[in-house]
Amino acid sequence: MTILLFILGVLFVAVGIAVSIALHEVGHLLPAKAFKVRVTQYMIGFGPTVFSRTRGETEYGVKALPLGGYVSMVGMFPPNKEAAEDGTVRKSSTGMFQQLATEARQAETDRLVEGDENRVFYKLPIYKRIIIMLGGPLMNLLIGVVLFAVLLMGFGTAQTTTTLASVNQCVISAEQQAATGQTECTAEDPAAPAYEAGLLPGDTITVFDGREVTSWDELSSWIRDAAGRSVPLTYVRDGEERQTSITPLLTERPVVGDDGTAQTDEDGKYLTQEVGFIGVGAEQALVNQPASAVLPAVGENLVNIGGVVINLPQRLVDVAQAAFSSEERDPNGPMSVVGVGRIAGEISSQDVIPVESRVATLIGLVGSVNLALFVFNLIPLLPLDGGHVAGALWEGLRRRIAKLFRRPDPGPFDMAKMLPVTYAVAVLLMGMGALLIYADIVKPVSLFN
Repeated sequence: MTILLFILGVLFVAVGIAVSIALHEVGHLLPAKAFKVRVTQYMIGFGPTVFSRTRGETEYGVKALPLGGYVSMVGMFPPNKEAAEDGTVRKSSTGMFQQLATEARQAETDRLVEGDENRVFYKLPIYKRIIIMLGGPLMNLLIGVVLFAVLLMGFGTAQTTTTLASVNQCVISAEQQAATGQTECTAEDPAAPAYEAGLLPGDTITVFDGREVTSWDELSSWIRDAAGRSVPLTYVRDGEERQTSITPLLTERPVVGDDGTAQTDEDGKYLTQEVGFIGVGAEQALVNQPASAVLPAVGENLVNIGGVVINLPQRLVDVAQAAFSSEERDPNGPMSVVGVGRIAGEISSQDVIPVESRVATLIGLVGSVNLALFVFNLIPLLPLDGGHVAGALWEGLRRRIAKLFRRPDPGPFDMAKMLPVTYAVAVLLMGMGALLIYADIVKPVSLFN
């Protein structure tokens, strides 16, 4: 059963990513057709065509390698300014890079048919070209927002409740735990205040020291401040309200950071503080969030992803060091679709996690992938969408400067000249993908160690 659930989790994310890629390309396709550009192909994947069907002037299909997708539009590159009278392109140089640009322009020219003169991409106004190229990333952003809305408003976020998940029988000091690794109670250990007060797992604390309890954080602060003092406590068990009294014990407890982990000093020793303690653990529950919480959550996610992208070279170095050594892998670092699939499988196969929470986490995972696609595609380098946007903006800047100084219009910016950069970036992207896939196989990130 666990293996089946693991496979279902992987399939859920795989289908989610495939649909996201398909919709990304739809984000390019729809404005291109709206602006009358002739679109010859809409393909999901690369390599040999597995299936295709032509509708109108566009071939729609799926290719063998599910590593992305593309929309092919005519006239991506303007013709060479130095063209012969018969329409052929003169080769201005025999250099390798110049030859690449010339051949790319000629290939674009060969695709043109009668009637395409005013349907080519490079003749569109700059703002229309930007709309077409931003359509894909914005589609991923939209998908991410929708999925986060479903996650936060439909499922909710995990929050600590005032219902007890566990009640300790005794109190084991932090120093004793660190020194001996003791986890079981002995006769010498003092009884935990909650256990002495008769509290049991499943009880919900409603009133503490005469004050109504509205959150676990609030209750925790009151407990810490009430050390050594007997206070009245009201709780609900099986729908029945009950009263008792409890005396929080002054004890040293670990200092816990915002991420929930125990903090240490420079020597690796656990930091402690003396606070009131009753020896209980709280339940987690999904709490629905208002619509106003969606965009801030998306924004926070985008900031985190942006930080990863900005520091991507160093992050990749860290991944390589972990993959080829005994170093631990950074769980917040980049990973490939293989790593994302593994995480999805681990989440779905955890029987101890409620089904609702597992589904919610998988939806959030696909949403985060879409936000990552949005940010990554905005990088201003070809062949990414941001590279085409940067080229269009550069063309607009050149024309404005020429107009300002009353110079001749420089014409469309020749993106074909950037093909060497495009190929170099493509090679780097493939290398990055290969490294991440290798690392996700030999040193995978695991949420449940």
